[in-house]
Amino acid sequence: MNSLSAHDISLRYPIGDFSRPAAISPAQRETAIAVIADLPGNLRSAVSGLSEAQLDTPYREGGWTVRQLVHHVADSHINAYTRMRLALTEDWPTIKPYQEARWAESADAKTLPVEVSLSLLEALHRRWIVLLQSLSEADWERGYIHPEHGREPLSTVAALYSWHSKHHTAHVTELRKRMGW
Repeated sequence: MNSLSAHDISLRYPIGDFSRPAAISPAQRETAIAVIADLPGNLRSAVSGLSEAQLDTPYREGGWTVRQLVHHVADSHINAYTRMRLALTEDWPTIKPYQEARWAESADAKTLPVEVSLSLLEALHRRWIVLLQSLSEADWERGYIHPEHGREPLSTVAALYSWHSKHHTAHVTELRKRMGW
């Protein structure tokens, strides 16, 4: 079995891997919402001033380029927002996973300017935050069924995407540190 070195793990998971919490308090939800709200600006700052060559640099050996990563965040957060809306309007729907690695290989993810996804994230997160801030306690207990992870209450989904926001921003900021950009 091929195991990852500590260095490889730190490059892949610069803030650590996501750990599903057993319970999430209202204060923890508010923190998660704040992190999700800050993602568009934080990601924009992380890639600000990078050249085309730098945007096409993988954040780790065998990893996505910075460009693919920015487009992945947009793809992922579109899916998360849609899944949350499904959970709020249906009774524990089973969602369809997507092949994120294949999506990252598509022409748009490999070639479009990052500004396209940065702008999309700003608009998407504006809507997403209004939705999240409107949820009642009962709404937070709703959720969806992920074929690979089982039942996902919305409170856990918010925690996951808070982590996801910090995780991918750190990929860029840590690459910049390593490369002296």
